[in-house]
Amino acid sequence: MPTTPPGRRPRRTALHALALTAASLLLTTPATAAPTGTPDEHCAGRTQLRVPGAARQQADCLDELTTAGTVASGHTDPADYAGLTPQDLPTPSGVPGIQIDGYFPDTSTTNTDHGWHHDAQFVIRLPDHWNGGLVVAGTPGNREQYANDRAIADWVLARGYAYAATDKGNTGTAFYRDGRRPGDAIAEWNTRLTQLTRAARAVVAQRYHRPPARTIATGLSNGGYLVRWQLEHHPELYDGGVDWEGTLWRTAGPNPLTFLPTTLRDYPTYAAGGAGAAQAQAGLHRAGFPAGSEFLWPYHYQAYWDLTQRIYREELDPGYDGTTEAGTPFCRSGTPDCDADYDYAARPAAVHRAVDRIALTGRIGKPLITLQGTLDVLLPIGEDSDVYARMVHTAGRGALLRYYRIQDGTHTDSLVDAFPDRLRPMVPCHRSAFEALERWLSGTALPPADHTVQRPAGATPATLLTSCPLD
Repeated sequence: MPTTPPGRRPRRTALHALALTAASLLLTTPATAAPTGTPDEHCAGRTQLRVPGAARQQADCLDELTTAGTVASGHTDPADYAGLTPQDLPTPSGVPGIQIDGYFPDTSTTNTDHGWHHDAQFVIRLPDHWNGGLVVAGTPGNREQYANDRAIADWVLARGYAYAATDKGNTGTAFYRDGRRPGDAIAEWNTRLTQLTRAARAVVAQRYHRPPARTIATGLSNGGYLVRWQLEHHPELYDGGVDWEGTLWRTAGPNPLTFLPTTLRDYPTYAAGGAGAAQAQAGLHRAGFPAGSEFLWPYHYQAYWDLTQRIYREELDPGYDGTTEAGTPFCRSGTPDCDADYDYAARPAAVHRAVDRIALTGRIGKPLITLQGTLDVLLPIGEDSDVYARMVHTAGRGALLRYYRIQDGTHTDSLVDAFPDRLRPMVPCHRSAFEALERWLSGTALPPADHTVQRPAGATPATLLTSCPLD
């Protein structure tokens, strides 16, 4: 897709310096828990591997596929996953194998990895000691293909899974420039994960001489949205998925454009104190931001709420602010065309049709485990996963869903380092959910029923970093 598509108006780029700072912090014989297969030799068949549909690929034989080795070898980008995990998260090692980097045909150029200046980049990792399974992921926020390396890839590779991830076809805080119609950029995310899943399954079959016995989709934030969408639209490609705080896009709402404007309108009044502060605080609570989460509001106002509202509104409703590109940063209510005054319900039908193109339905076709933190104040749980769980049940697919609300979890695990006594990391809960899905798919045990996973009384930060029992 063109970087500056024909037919869309010229854009100005004054927001980019602020946007890039905040973006660095942002906004799939059955597999078993241990490797079971051993190839003929280290990196066997590397030169014969071909990624179907790829316009470019490079296959390297590595002594270490996890970040314990790929940081030094240049086969990951630490900036891509910065801020997504707690600082002390252990890094597994001892996973030799093949890494394939490349890209599919695309005309947008926001991803500069490897000096390629080409979007639709992917990474596929094939461990020497394979457990028969494949995990596929899309990235959170607007990050590139290595964004899940610490949170997801390291751990699943150490368990013997092959792993594949995509940049979703466009990256960065000006991702909305990709495409000709409102919603095109986000719609491409779904297409790219489908494309990668098909290609990765073929590459796995080439490498190990049999197709994957199990394919699992997983991801966080926008990556979790992709898991939901894939299981709704392409269940034939997957055996199941784990959705970690996926973004909910729903035509009638809620969606981010229905609750984020409240933060921009009410938070400055709340932060200023005075007579209107209590009313503004109540407005934020009504919008879904829970009582007790106030300590997280200042950071989210500066790093997430304003930027996220403006760039996603620009993607889906570019006409709101005329010729301005993605609004005016941190404008106050009453400023012309200010996102603090955005009213999604009152916008033209064309805007709702754009959201409908990317909207979720709840009609999943394979087992899904969803988890979200109760203190998520980027995608508040009452406006997101609580709603999606009801959608799945309303669609008659409740038997395929398990939903766990994680007490004191928040959207970005790095914040646990700043508030270790108030927050718990989500990454060990994702791992527990993944293991529960493995048992579910193998018929060993059904996952626990939907419930809130309480923070254990007296648990230390070290314990919470490595343990999250779901029952």
